[in-house]
Amino acid sequence: MALTWLVRTICAAAFGYSRNDVKLQQESGVNYIDGSSNKKDLNGGSCASEFQMPLHYPRYKKADYENMEEWRLDLLLSQYGLSYEGSLEEKRSFAMGAFLWPDQL
Repeated sequence: MALTWLVRTICAAAFGYSRNDVKLQQESGVNYIDGSSNKKDLNGGSCASEFQMPLHYPRYKKADYENMEEWRLDLLLSQYGLSYEGSLEEKRSFAMGAFLWPDQL
């Protein structure tokens, strides 16, 4: 019982599945997170998105973000599943807020 709760909670937090999705997945025998390239959704169709979190947290300093080109900011944000529409300065501010710890700001 406790292990089932733990697995459901981790899946909900890490993969964006609700607890009901995980429960339905277990009952139907569909495996979302098995690492295979043949992923299926609850209805048997292919999943529309296969986002993979990058392994490393960005290690840029505030000065790096302040001097970063727009294309590089866009690439960095898209690697982490984020998008931001705005000016270059607004994107820089958003990236610093997303990736820098409060004592680095």
